[in-house]
Amino acid sequence: MPGAWKFYGRQVELEELTGIVSRGRWFFVKISGRRRIGKTTLVQQALARTTGRPVLYIQVPDSDPAGVVSAAHAFMETFQVPGDRPRSLQALAQNIGDLVRQGWVVALDEFQYFHRQSLWEFTSHLQAVVDGLAADAEGVTGGLIVLGSLHAEMAALLEDRSAPLFNRVTHTFELGHLDIGSIVAMLEDHTDPAPERLLFLWNLFEGVPKFYRDCHEQGVLGHERREVLERMFFSSSSPLRNEADNWFLKELRGRYDLVLKYIAGHPGCTNADILGHARSVAPEDEHQVGGYLKILRERFQMIERLQPVFARPTERNGRYYIRDNFLRSWLAAISHAAAAVNFRPLDVLVADADSRLREAEGHGLERLVRQLYEERSRRRIGDFPLTAQVRGFWDRRDTEIDVVAIQEDTRTIRLGTCKRSGERLPSDLARFDGHVGRFLAAFPDYRDWSVQKVAIAPALDPETRRTIEGRGYLAQDLRDLTAGLGAGSPDTARLGPRAGATGA
Repeated sequence: MPGAWKFYGRQVELEELTGIVSRGRWFFVKISGRRRIGKTTLVQQALARTTGRPVLYIQVPDSDPAGVVSAAHAFMETFQVPGDRPRSLQALAQNIGDLVRQGWVVALDEFQYFHRQSLWEFTSHLQAVVDGLAADAEGVTGGLIVLGSLHAEMAALLEDRSAPLFNRVTHTFELGHLDIGSIVAMLEDHTDPAPERLLFLWNLFEGVPKFYRDCHEQGVLGHERREVLERMFFSSSSPLRNEADNWFLKELRGRYDLVLKYIAGHPGCTNADILGHARSVAPEDEHQVGGYLKILRERFQMIERLQPVFARPTERNGRYYIRDNFLRSWLAAISHAAAAVNFRPLDVLVADADSRLREAEGHGLERLVRQLYEERSRRRIGDFPLTAQVRGFWDRRDTEIDVVAIQEDTRTIRLGTCKRSGERLPSDLARFDGHVGRFLAAFPDYRDWSVQKVAIAPALDPETRRTIEGRGYLAQDLRDLTAGLGAGSPDTARLGPRAGATGA
């Protein structure tokens, strides 16, 4: 049987939230982040540290008012809430206020559903309740926590100036993916954190703790790639078989597939690439591509447009990527194979998904390396303290540099190439020298800096490392870049924005 699973990462957020809940006065906390990122678990951990506080947790359904009220009844029974049950959204808001005044902590999960037109009235009723509690903050010992996974809709409910609850939140937590050090600690606790395993799992799950725990509970966290894929996605009881459809794509209801699936299969594509694809497969939708991209970026935050290092904000040389590794891996490598499980041999489908994932891991390695550089710099680990975000560089003249890291204090710039296979690096260095030359020609201010060239792969054997270093390059693999980040290292770095208290 698998060993006990711990709470990994988020120690700063946990301490901060525990302090808010424990201080014995009114609070209204907003916690947002993608689904499965650990919002509810963070609240559970904080409440477990706070003894004697009665708790009501309600998961808001995507339903009409009657459905929400009915769900609230069921949760009130489960948490043994005394008193009458609400019969309307207005009564539910009042019930919440009464409980908070009595010292309860009330948590409303999937709060973004109150953005639906049929449920919008609840926010006005809750505004009146919250204003009353805030007016008597010193005498109120409980508080309200709202959790949500759709950033744009949470912002519309709580940050839009025209929204009833605008400026009512006292504290805000934005949960991003777990830092890589926490992922390494998980693997150290439960299996061998080999470089290939780290890249495979991080490219598939990124920093979503629930997915790693699912692997652990299925007993495959340390197993070979294809066994992990089969158990997690292709069996009738696989915990992630319907994950993307249920928790990502159902919000889209089949819209935007034209754009989303293309970007997943072509990370780093340009606007022209996307338009060309639309023109070839669905010319009638070509004029809608711009709108699709805007909605997927701003409302759903499923894609991002990145510019090369040193680019001006108005420069058009941007590239599109799926923001979330799991969604990208699902769309680019797994979804079609999983859908055919009743019609084709299982081993063939798993092998096909694994092959496609290996192709996607080239881009995944670049992202992993950039984040490792940033995380090591934040933790004062390693030899390259950054003074700027790590970016890549590309232009229209066939110049491609995967890693551009800058240290202004010492006037040092590090330019790196990443390869999925370490054996391919030595034969690629001459070509990369050309990229470096063109980069320095384009940015002459860096010619008199110390220019370091680095070649990076998941794993490097001693002979390959010697060959790379003999060419004047630094040689790095994932063991080098994760050294000091695992269990026992200080948990002071996070990839997402710092959880912050706003107001009091």
